[in-house]
Amino acid sequence: MQVIIDAQKTAETLIEFTLKKAHLFDLYQAKMNERQLKSVQRMFQKGPQGIEGGMTAKKYMRITKTSKATATRDLRILEELGVLNVYGGGRNTQYYLNLGDSLL
Repeated sequence: MQVIIDAQKTAETLIEFTLKKAHLFDLYQAKMNERQLKSVQRMFQKGPQGIEGGMTAKKYMRITKTSKATATRDLRILEELGVLNVYGGGRNTQYYLNLGDSLL
C-alpha cells in the first residue's frame, strides 16, 4: 500500500513541476536571450530536485560558453525578470528557479 502512496506523491510532484515549468516559459521565454534560455532549460532538465548547489556564474559560463561578465549580466537579468531567485553573494552567489513555493 505504501508503494502506491509513494508513487502518487511522485506523480503529483512531477505534474506540479511540469505545470510550473510551462507557466514560467509562457511568461518569460520571449524575454530571454538564447544563452539564458539554454541555461534555464538545463536547470529544468535536472528535474524537481534542480541543479545541485543552484546555478552559479561558473556553471553558466560552462553551459553557455561565455565570459564571466556576460554570465553575471545574464543571471542578473534573469533575477530582475523574476525567473531566478538569488542566494548568497560574491563568489558564493547561487541562483534557483523561481517557481513560487519551491526552489530549483
